[in-house]
Amino acid sequence: MNTKSFLAANSREALRMVRAELGEEAIILSNRKVGEQVEIVAAHHEALTGLAQAQPLQAASPSGLLGEIRALHDNLLSQISALTGSGVQRTDPQKARVQRSLLKVGFSQGLADQILEKMPSGAGLDWVLKVMERNLRCVSGSEDIVQRGGTYALVGPTGVGKTTTTAKLAARAVVRFGADKVALITTDSYRIGAFEQLRIYGQILGVPVQTVRDTADLQLTLASLKQKHLVLIDTIGMGQRDSRVVDQAAMLDAAGVQRLLLLNATSNLHTLEDVVRVYRHAGVIGCIPTKLDEAASMGGVLDVMIRHRLVMHYLANGQRVPEDLQEVSLPYLLHCTFNSLETAGHTAASVLEFPQTALAGHAF
Repeated sequence: MNTKSFLAANSREALRMVRAELGEEAIILSNRKVGEQVEIVAAHHEALTGLAQAQPLQAASPSGLLGEIRALHDNLLSQISALTGSGVQRTDPQKARVQRSLLKVGFSQGLADQILEKMPSGAGLDWVLKVMERNLRCVSGSEDIVQRGGTYALVGPTGVGKTTTTAKLAARAVVRFGADKVALITTDSYRIGAFEQLRIYGQILGVPVQTVRDTADLQLTLASLKQKHLVLIDTIGMGQRDSRVVDQAAMLDAAGVQRLLLLNATSNLHTLEDVVRVYRHAGVIGCIPTKLDEAASMGGVLDVMIRHRLVMHYLANGQRVPEDLQEVSLPYLLHCTFNSLETAGHTAASVLEFPQTALAGHAF
């Protein structure tokens, strides 16, 4: 295999030299420090083809060592792309500035790249904001759960604000339809504090609070509340890796209960992605981002909602009941997100990658 050595002051410059001489498909064989410089040894991608022809294929294994080399090659190409950015961005300072802004407020590298790929020459952050507005989904007035009524459970990990948000929604319904048209249920019979908090909210609002323990209990309770305009269920807070999440979903499914997923805006992208992956279900009709007032940057939660096409129903931005629950205003939400550029720090989002297929169908 013909190889070539590239010496440069740093890895970024050495990689640039490799790509310039051997192309995007170059095979990186080694990367090491040589004195004050970095040495990268690379080969042209045709060397891999030659290796494939020289190595006999085994029936029981897809080329053995060759498969590992190919996998390593693909992984290295991804890393090179993340380090140096796309060719378009390197030659377009405006796009580079916009990319830095997106990463700084918490958006993932994957989503930022796809937006910038469609960004017209000469466009700027204003164009990006319009793209965000087209791809962030929120309910219309007729879809508002308080207005249309029904039975809904609020689900999500511990500490995301389910009990407080349940009380906020109930307060809105009481103002519109009266306390006798609203009911509250909790499935959290394990934590005395959780039930007491909801019971206190119920007393203030004049709304009864009932506790259920299993599927049969939930079905009987819901049958007795058929005349209510709105029934809200405050569920047990469970981490996304808790095996009981599946049991909870099965119970709500058996009772025909739709749910809203609460997303903590202070969580990092990895955590939010994990939460959505586990809690996302056919019964989930949308989401409510919470703790917006505590989030240093809000790009992460917006990123997840865009990529998973989650419909926002409300915005929760504090602990006050019912004041700190707002109807969704996309211009305001985006203004708050990018207004933090002056103070936002760099986050781990700058190195996160998500599958491009997850973004298919968006109106970029």
